[in-house]
Amino acid sequence: MKTPKWFLKRSIVSCALWPLSLFYYVGSKIVFNFRKTHEYISRRPIVCFGNILAGGVGKTPIVRNVAKYFDAPVVMRGYKKSKETGFIGDEAKMLSRDGILVHVGDRKSNLVLLNKQKSNTPIIMDDGFQNSSIKKDISVLVFDESIGFGNGFLLPAGPLREPKSAVYRADAIIVIRNKHVSKDFMLPTNIPVFYADNKVVCPYDNKANVVAFAGIGYPNKFFNSITSKVVETRAYPDHYQYTEKDIKDLISLAQNKKAKLLTTEKDWVRLPDWAKQEIKFMELNTEIENSFYDWLKEKIKYICNKKEKVK
Repeated sequence: MKTPKWFLKRSIVSCALWPLSLFYYVGSKIVFNFRKTHEYISRRPIVCFGNILAGGVGKTPIVRNVAKYFDAPVVMRGYKKSKETGFIGDEAKMLSRDGILVHVGDRKSNLVLLNKQKSNTPIIMDDGFQNSSIKKDISVLVFDESIGFGNGFLLPAGPLREPKSAVYRADAIIVIRNKHVSKDFMLPTNIPVFYADNKVVCPYDNKANVVAFAGIGYPNKFFNSITSKVVETRAYPDHYQYTEKDIKDLISLAQNKKAKLLTTEKDWVRLPDWAKQEIKFMELNTEIENSFYDWLKEKIKYICNKKEKVK
């Protein structure tokens, strides 16, 4: 679905939906506590990168960087699998394009398989902060400072999967910097906070006309980062699977506007092969400050030593 406008700013609609958030909260707490009774403990360190918002904060590029840094496998659910993504999901496809070993599907089953290997490298879990059936050795939350906590309400009145207080379960927080900072975005002072910067590489120069389209959680983040001249935008629901008609309509729109088509890598991998010849994506590189890797290496070393002593 498309991210509702009221997720970022409180409105009559979000206030009207607030009572439903209470039911969501109670239901999610019941599920969380029940799953914890069947918690799986991994032999290898598990580093979970998650968020407390319903998608769109820019977590996958961070997972990609960390997995490549440690040459570590990634375990993920593989949301919205399709033929175009090799039936593994768009985020998994993005990671595998960089040579990262991605295990998609039931996370607990994949962890069992990975723990049978002799390797002691960490396992990166993409998402799963709310999944208490797997014990995370290190949990890192990711935020975009332009979004912050959104309107501060839980689903469906706002974007939060959990109350803001859930940040205290995290071992560290990564904040993606933005020119615009959410005014109500305040983080705890007793949890390490590290910063990251998004660097974009546009396939067209800044004088080129482009029609930009995206099916991601917060498409305006993408539209506002484009360095070329944007003459038209089209926003689709997150993880949207484009039809042949959608693509042909976009191509026709670009031709009428005398422009090039541009999208995100996450959208591009969901396109059929013939459309990939017509459409380019804007590369997004997220650079995390070096102190985060220093901190994470020390944490992993400590966890490994601790697990070794338990044997």
